[in-house]
Amino acid sequence: MATLETAAALEPYQVAEETFVVPWQLEAPPVGYFPMNSMVIRGAEPIIVDTGSPADRADWLRKVSSLVDLDQVRWIYLSHDDRDHSGNLMQALDACPNATLLTTWFQVGRMFEEWMIPLDRCRFMNAGDVLQTADRRLVAVQPPVFDNPTSRALFDEKTGMLWGVDTFAGPVPHHMEDAGDLSEAQFAEAQRLGACLVAAWHQWLDERKYHALVSRVEALPIRVIAACHTPAISGSRIRAAFDNLRGLPTCDPWTPISQADLEMMLASMAPPA
Repeated sequence: MATLETAAALEPYQVAEETFVVPWQLEAPPVGYFPMNSMVIRGAEPIIVDTGSPADRADWLRKVSSLVDLDQVRWIYLSHDDRDHSGNLMQALDACPNATLLTTWFQVGRMFEEWMIPLDRCRFMNAGDVLQTADRRLVAVQPPVFDNPTSRALFDEKTGMLWGVDTFAGPVPHHMEDAGDLSEAQFAEAQRLGACLVAAWHQWLDERKYHALVSRVEALPIRVIAACHTPAISGSRIRAAFDNLRGLPTCDPWTPISQADLEMMLASMAPPA
């Protein structure tokens, strides 16, 4: 897994006007590294998009506070309640006393198993709902690929930025800020692997209905895609990313890492006798 030193070396990077990815990554033998990103949108009403992983808590809070005054944060958008997205939610709510949590009824119910979410600080924002702030319109979007039933992507109409949640996930050979640093073949293979991992149900898809959803999301005036588990996607790679998604129903299911694979990995990590 990634060391604390590795995590600390990854600093926020800008992907659109006043829009910054807050990066982390995990080593995932044997496929490379998986980005573990969240986001800050500055502006008239600053927004934190997802709250990072608990394993990276101190550094995540440091990076976010380097981008925005936490007292000025107005919104926290939670795309879904998996711990790599919600892991520092309670700490973020404490650190941002003026923030409202943009969530859903289902998310709150699932998180009540562990956390008492302050309902008086919540605003329910389902797929299709719009948040009009002082300087931008933000739209909650149903993502075409997801591993959690509460998932909603987020589209910023001002900048054309799509926060893709777990759609477009893919491993990388090392930390990078732009998916253009991958070759076309590397990009396609990473996207296929990530989609098959995230959406194990892909083999049972109704292809017509699924393609209609992919096209509906692609029709948004997207200028850049950022997401939890990918470097930023821009330019011609946006079209390629959606084309890769269309092939998901006919992809072979991912073959899980077996116990024999684990034993081989452990043996390779063992110090010499």
